[in-house]
Amino acid sequence: MLKEERQQTILNEVDLHNRILLTDIAETLDVSIDTVRRDVKELDADQKLRKVHGGAISLGFTTSSTRNTNIYALQEKTKIAQKALSLLTDGSVIFIDGGTTCLELARLIPLDLEFTCFTLSLPVAMELSSKPNVTVIFIGGEISKDAQISIGANTIHNLSEIKVDYSFIGTGYVDSKYGLTEFDWDIVQLKKAVIKAAKKTVLLCISEKLNSQHRYKTCDINSINTMITELEPEDKLLNLFRNHDIRLL
Repeated sequence: MLKEERQQTILNEVDLHNRILLTDIAETLDVSIDTVRRDVKELDADQKLRKVHGGAISLGFTTSSTRNTNIYALQEKTKIAQKALSLLTDGSVIFIDGGTTCLELARLIPLDLEFTCFTLSLPVAMELSSKPNVTVIFIGGEISKDAQISIGANTIHNLSEIKVDYSFIGTGYVDSKYGLTEFDWDIVQLKKAVIKAAKKTVLLCISEKLNSQHRYKTCDINSINTMITELEPEDKLLNLFRNHDIRLL
């Protein structure tokens, strides 16, 4: 495979999943980790992604004082966020996860909507701070410099002490048979705590992630009450999910 093809594959993966591991990409491309590391270093120098320890993250996943429009599949994620707005009501208590789709949801919340929102995402908290009728409660802990979220035992403990009406979460990978999965064990533990803290969990997921899986399992698909994609609920790509007790929007 030519270097240009390798690097395009790397960009595709980091755009889709926000974060990637060098070991995973090396296995996918059937090349050495050193080769992938050189590719990622070049792509970082070209400002096409950001190199981090052991992997890379998309530029759309990083934070800025102004809105970042360099977000993969922004149109699809905006459509998902608009659908999710229909679940919000005055007086509710919700949780919004980290990630670019959840950040779009936070951005689109109307100024006159009044509710309480817990979050462990710094970008989401900052976005919501501009909403005059939203009470924002940040769930503290060690800050992940890559994902810009709080992580660790203290964060999980704080999640165990709340119960929200809806949690809006993202995922790296989702499959009708294997459920939600991630490559990061610590992130899995966080998401398990988030799901446990919610009366209902809503998955926000672009359709490109459907029928994909990784090594660590977050939950079965039936643990999710509602899955929102940019597709129409009747789309045939969602057929495998219709056999489960999950609402499709």
